[in-house]
Amino acid sequence: MVRIKRGNVARKFRKKILDFAKGFSGKHSKLFRVANQKVFHALLYSYRGRKERKRFFRRLWITRIGIATRFYDISYSRFINHLKNDKILLNRKMLSHIAIFDPLSWESLLQSVSDKTHS
Repeated sequence: MVRIKRGNVARKFRKKILDFAKGFSGKHSKLFRVANQKVFHALLYSYRGRKERKRFFRRLWITRIGIATRFYDISYSRFINHLKNDKILLNRKMLSHIAIFDPLSWESLLQSVSDKTHS
């Protein structure tokens, strides 16, 4: 059987893993075996984190809209329902930005919706 040394290939692979592990603390950035495990988990967490970030921000926007609508005695769900019925196609991110940064527009938007709820 022929001896296979893998010198360059193995070194390249280990170097790539250790480059990924730069910035990890202690042995996690120095020793290949430990760094390999940490890099594997870090890549898994980053993949999962990209999905969770979308969920987190949507929840944040919904919370902000809910708080902003409560000042006008309208629930979040009724507000969204009236917007859909009126064919006002603004996503939750834009609605929360309007609620925070443009109170006059937000008030007029809520007035148009609250007229329908009280009549």
